[in-house]
Amino acid sequence: MLDRIEVLQGDITRLDVDAIVNAANRSLLGGGGVDGAIHRAAGPDLLTECRTIGGCPTGEARITRGYNLIARHVIHTVGPVYSGKQSDSPLLSQCYTNSLQLAIDQDISTIAFPAISCGVYGYPIKAACKIAVDSTCNILKDNRSIKRVIFVLFSTEDYNIYRDYLPTSQKKRTDKKV
Repeated sequence: MLDRIEVLQGDITRLDVDAIVNAANRSLLGGGGVDGAIHRAAGPDLLTECRTIGGCPTGEARITRGYNLIARHVIHTVGPVYSGKQSDSPLLSQCYTNSLQLAIDQDISTIAFPAISCGVYGYPIKAACKIAVDSTCNILKDNRSIKRVIFVLFSTEDYNIYRDYLPTSQKKRTDKKV
């Protein structure tokens, strides 16, 4: 299953995949970081559709069209604000599992994730990486319809953390930037 996981450094809004995942806030109405970048790149119709959804609780996921993005869909998920409590980890894991389950339900075979909750929400990148990869592997081991999962990291430091976490012998590595 790790042969279906890739790590890239770059801009998630520029990927040609079935869906990109948005690290959204609960309102789904745009914000800073990757959320703002996705809304800007998708154009105003994304915000119009998001207004009809009525928000999204932490740990859950919702899907919209991609509009002006290359990606055909955006899966919005709301990560936890890091507090250091035991409840943080399961909520972050649910972001990945619920996003992947939504992708499976919608016949999406290629999906790209940012580092959910690692920006203004303050989740430590190393802990978040472990949760992201382990949660993804748990879904992939029981499902073959997801053909490719890409973790897209903006900074070189974050990219290196994800790259190094994946077992060297089995990871699909691409050192190009997007």
